[in-house]
Amino acid sequence: MPGRGVDQILPRPGDPILYERSIRDARRYVVLAEAANGPIPRPVDYSWPWGDALDILDDFDPDVRLVNLETSITRSDDYAWGKGIHYRMSPDNVPVLTAARLDICSLANNHVMDFGVSGLEETLDVLSQAEIAVAGAGRAPVKPAVAPRVVVFSFGTTSSGVPASWEATEDRPGVAILPDLSDRTADAIAERASPGDVTIVSLHWGSNWGYEVSPRQVRFARRLIDGGIGLVHGHSSHHPRPIEIYRDRLILYGCGDLIDDYEGIRGYERYRDDLRLLYLVTMEDGRLTSLQLAPLQAHRMRLRMAGAEDREWLCRTLNETGPTHFTEDGFLKTT
Repeated sequence: MPGRGVDQILPRPGDPILYERSIRDARRYVVLAEAANGPIPRPVDYSWPWGDALDILDDFDPDVRLVNLETSITRSDDYAWGKGIHYRMSPDNVPVLTAARLDICSLANNHVMDFGVSGLEETLDVLSQAEIAVAGAGRAPVKPAVAPRVVVFSFGTTSSGVPASWEATEDRPGVAILPDLSDRTADAIAERASPGDVTIVSLHWGSNWGYEVSPRQVRFARRLIDGGIGLVHGHSSHHPRPIEIYRDRLILYGCGDLIDDYEGIRGYERYRDDLRLLYLVTMEDGRLTSLQLAPLQAHRMRLRMAGAEDREWLCRTLNETGPTHFTEDGFLKTT
């Protein structure tokens, strides 16, 4: 979520005006973060928000780098009436995305059209110029993103706050929205899997807070795996949710945020949303062979390695809330 406050500390920020009930200037989120953790130099360079994550990614050297990009990239002022929160990032700050050498952005979420169709169209143009593939947004039928050996389908759900009116049509770009979480819908997605490639389904679903995963989500994710999908990439929650290994495939029910401007915002401290995870996945022949979790912490709008106590807390929380257990060094237990 590199819009709003994060955009304001980068070299070429956009208009800071906000249309929120309580905060009308995006720079206020920078002030809150500084009050919580100390001064933030301005402007920062484009690698700053990623911090220690860049070294971790370089060491792992993934074939594909996939994120859910939950902001529009636009100068449009056509904000969505009736929405309480609006995210946008200046197109001039797109180097913050290329600094991490992203390959694919999943866009089927509840903020990519915060500044209307024009904002979405500009977002698509900016990402295309940056040579970052997109999934989940465009004109119907929305196409998947394709990278070497990987195909990514992206869908949003109204349960995560995606307005039904944002759905893509043949006449107007929008986002791909799931009609429901039925077996029939899961099977229709699985039928589009690409033989010989790892097919990932990226889902923006569920609430922002809490560890509960609904039985419908579990059934839907497992049905996708039964149909041949290699990995389910779930997001919407602002903190990590349970992880499941099902039939040697990975289901991430909620990845949590990675980059955002939430430092200093009160109300949900018990979920420790300052703790973030990188999910480093290795697959062979479509099956999960290794999962490493890299625990990070947001500090002064920059990611740093989480300390020992924080890693222990996060590991314990994942083990208590999910079916898959982890050791404290971040590697999957094979029991």
